[in-house]
Amino acid sequence: MAGLQVLSSGPSRAVVVLSITQVLGWGVLFYPPALTMTHIAAAHGWSLAQALAGFSIALGVSGLCAPLACGLIDRHGGNLVMAFGALIGALGLLILPLADRYWLYVLGWMLLGVAMASILYDPAFTTLTRIFGTASRRPITLVTFAGGLASTVAWPVTHLLIEHGGWRSAYFVFAGVLVFIVAPLHAFALPRHAVHVPPPPVAGAPIAAPAKIIPPSGWPFILMATGFAAHAFVLSGTSTHLLAILQRGGLDAGTAVFIGALFGPAQVLTRFADFMTGGRLHPLWVARVSMALMACAFILLATAGFSIGIAALFALMYGAANGVVTIARGALPLAMFGAVGYGRVVGRISRPAQILQALAPFALAFVIERWSDQGALEISIAGILLALACFAALRRST
Repeated sequence: MAGLQVLSSGPSRAVVVLSITQVLGWGVLFYPPALTMTHIAAAHGWSLAQALAGFSIALGVSGLCAPLACGLIDRHGGNLVMAFGALIGALGLLILPLADRYWLYVLGWMLLGVAMASILYDPAFTTLTRIFGTASRRPITLVTFAGGLASTVAWPVTHLLIEHGGWRSAYFVFAGVLVFIVAPLHAFALPRHAVHVPPPPVAGAPIAAPAKIIPPSGWPFILMATGFAAHAFVLSGTSTHLLAILQRGGLDAGTAVFIGALFGPAQVLTRFADFMTGGRLHPLWVARVSMALMACAFILLATAGFSIGIAALFALMYGAANGVVTIARGALPLAMFGAVGYGRVVGRISRPAQILQALAPFALAFVIERWSDQGALEISIAGILLALACFAALRRST
């Protein structure tokens, strides 16, 4: 496979390792609150907004820590940073079910925020760029194949764990996943040194002119950061509230979980299409098309109701769009700003995204409680249209 030769130094192994740890990392850190928050609120006598505030704090801490984590990976590699992040995440997951005071609950989520900044997509993309350099798009796409299945795995597994052992037992299991699987894989299986692996030249193929790289500043940076931040707000709010919205719309819990599980295959399908085309479409166009499709998905759900068919179609459209915008999030900064200092640039871009991601669960909970589910969907539509406008205004560097 172009650009993914099996070398003793382990670049190809890094793709396999990060594929596994992205499924597990997203599966235990990001997706469970969609199912656990109502149980946590009931167990402690808190409002849903109070319980969700912890998750929002985690996302905010992740945004603050992202530049530091990605910068450390730029300089020292991903193995130790990501392994340490997994252990911090395990500690946070152990605190949540044991916390008998709200401040302890918040502390657990703060630790999970540090873990998110250290082991999810942005640090994984930074690790891959450090290894593969400008040939990183295909490795990034391969890793997102696996990451796209995280919700498909996490929501049914979380549902089963809660059904058979309760939400506290679920978090103990999740902590074990980070300690015994994710941390060792990061520590011992990731390459320790940067090894750039250029794709082999194709015989007879013309030599492409080098891409024009622009500084990561000014309007290009602002538009890119704002576009990804608006998308992150909608992604976070959807991941946290959609299953509950579908249940209030008339679907039973099992059907809602099934609908949510459709996101993953749809994400993987569009990522596979991107991979098979060799990434020929510029990531800026990928971002534009995906935002347009996502806007159509939310407009459909907001206007056509919550029948099983409409909900399934929404899930497939939303998953397909999110599948490739995740690739764009890793590939667009590389295409426009270059590979030098990639981790620092991605960290700067991700900070506003993760701050808005942090606000989304709490903000939409407030809107739902004070207004309606319809209001939350309309806010999501506005966020996606803002992202689409930003990417439409952004001009590619090549």
